[in-house]
Amino acid sequence: MSDQQVPHSPVFPQGKQWDFKKREGIYESDVTALLRRLLEDDAIREDQRAAWERWRNDPSGLQR
Repeated sequence: MSDQQVPHSPVFPQGKQWDFKKREGIYESDVTALLRRLLEDDAIREDQRAAWERWRNDPSGLQR
């Protein structure tokens, strides 16, 4: 995959605060609630999916 085919990660303004709310009735850490909230953003979810696909299909991790 060439660098031109790799999508650019989303850029957010410095100091952006992500508001999140823990689910009621179950234990959920602040980190889990924040990650769940981040993945609700389409740009972040697509970026992470693309990163996972690049990592999973990278043959250099299999070489010794």
